[in-house]
Amino acid sequence: MSEQARTIVITGANRGIGLAMATQFVANGDNVVALCRESSEALAALNIEVITNVELTNQQSLDMVSEKLKGRCIDLLINNAGILKNETLSDLNSQTITEQFLVNALAPLKLTQALLNNLFDGSKVAFITSRMGSISDNGSGGRYGYRMSKAALNIAAVSLAKDLAPNNIAIGIFHPGYVQTDMTGQRGEITTKQSATGLIKLMDKLSLENSGEFFHSNGQALPW
Repeated sequence: MSEQARTIVITGANRGIGLAMATQFVANGDNVVALCRESSEALAALNIEVITNVELTNQQSLDMVSEKLKGRCIDLLINNAGILKNETLSDLNSQTITEQFLVNALAPLKLTQALLNNLFDGSKVAFITSRMGSISDNGSGGRYGYRMSKAALNIAAVSLAKDLAPNNIAIGIFHPGYVQTDMTGQRGEITTKQSATGLIKLMDKLSLENSGEFFHSNGQALPW
C-alpha cells in the first residue's frame, strides 16, 4: 500500500465485500468515501464519510454524488454494488433481467462517467464483476440476467480501459470469488475478509500494463 493516504470511493460499502474492503482500506490509513442506499451499524462504526440515498440507476443520485465530490481527486473508484436474481429457461423474467442490466452493467459505467473529472493521471477504477459473466467458463447454464449483465459489464470495462489509457487511468476487472455474503446465502467458499484482501492486492498491482484484464481475487487470469 502507498504510504500516502489515498481517497477511495466504494459503492455498496454498507455490507458484504464492500464493507470488508472499506474496513481494510481504513486500517491501512486511506480516506474512504462509502456510497450506499442506506448505512449500516458496521459501516457507521468505521467513522468514515458516508453518502447515503444513492440509487445508482437514478441520474439525480449520480448528479448528487458528483456534486458532493466536486473538486476532489479520487485515487481509486471501486464499482462494487450489484444484485443477483435467478431466471431459468422456463421463467425468463424480463423485469428482473432488465433490472440486473441497469444495476450491474449500466450503473457502474454511468457512475464512472459522472466522476471522470475526479480522476487524474494515475487514478484507478475497479469493477467487481463475476466469472459468471465469462462465456467460455459457463459450465452450468441458468442465471440468465446475472450472467448477461456481468458479461456486459466486462465489455464496458474493457472499452473504458482503451478510452482512458491516454489519461493514464487503469481499469481493473475482478471476480471476488465465491464469497459468503447475503447474495450467496452465506454459502460461499471464502469470507468477505479473504475476498477483500485478494481484491486489494490486485488493485495495488493494477497498472496500464494489465488494465482491462480479467482476474480472480486469487490472482488467476480468467477467460472471457
